[in-house]
Amino acid sequence: MAKQFPSLTPELKSFIERQHIFFTASATAESRINLSPKGLDGFRVTGDNEVCYLDHTGSGNEAAAHLKADGRMTIMFCAFDGPPMILRLYGRGRVARKGTADYARYLESFFDGNEPAGARQIVVLDVELVQTSCGFGVPLYGYKEERPSLVRWAEAKGEAGIADYWQEKNRVSIDGLPTGVE
Repeated sequence: MAKQFPSLTPELKSFIERQHIFFTASATAESRINLSPKGLDGFRVTGDNEVCYLDHTGSGNEAAAHLKADGRMTIMFCAFDGPPMILRLYGRGRVARKGTADYARYLESFFDGNEPAGARQIVVLDVELVQTSCGFGVPLYGYKEERPSLVRWAEAKGEAGIADYWQEKNRVSIDGLPTGVE
């Protein structure tokens, strides 16, 4: 039932635009596998073979460490309403760090220059393979709303507090790999 594509089709791009949640998976040969849910309207299709997401400050920074060391990443979407489908994007990723020209370019071009409190980096995936599968086992759920907790937390910390938090919690992965946060 799985179908593979060399790039994103218009139909698959439309499917992505309708989703409220996506999942990222990354690892190195020697690290733990990291799997994270993401939301907050942070995902953008930037081309037929490129996507990105605005990454908020979190308790860890595993994906950045894995991308720095290895580069492999998979992003998955599931249809929780409407017709069933699972969509996976396989590729190699990189991090556009906050404060860099690359970050500013993606932020302006794909997020209308809107930077939410706590924005840490933009993760860019060069898509090498697109795969759909049936999704028959994915339950139906109804979207209610985004949780305001993460943005409120970041606003309360302020920029200086967020910078301190990055130094304390985001410089290395749980396996001790550097994330690129300086």
